[in-house]
Amino acid sequence: MELLPEGQNNQVEVTFEDQKKINEFSKLIQKKDLLSAELTKQKQEKEYLDDVSMEIELIDEDELVNYKVSSVFVKMKQEDAVEKLEKDSEILDGQISELETKLEDIDDKLSELKTQLYTKFGDNINLER
Repeated sequence: MELLPEGQNNQVEVTFEDQKKINEFSKLIQKKDLLSAELTKQKQEKEYLDDVSMEIELIDEDELVNYKVSSVFVKMKQEDAVEKLEKDSEILDGQISELETKLEDIDDKLSELKTQLYTKFGDNINLER
């Protein structure tokens, strides 16, 4: 059974080092997918926090607000809830920034591997989705 188009022969030998690069490329793609999903989730959470923060700022300062801590709601003053939201938002911003940095690093590594593999294998390898 021939996997290449009819009339085209594979003239390039795949070495152990080449296989390691191909495997690394595959693992990086999987890791990128997981990090991208996590980044989307974190950005959505940030949006929710921003929306809630605006809503809570409109509430009278004397009112108690339900604030979720882990899986429990705690009543706290509006002022305290705003402070807590700001801290949570800063933490989330840090996590988002960290995920974006990791994704950029992975993209750099993928680009480097893609260049190396396409240089050696040309049309005999497909690294596109």
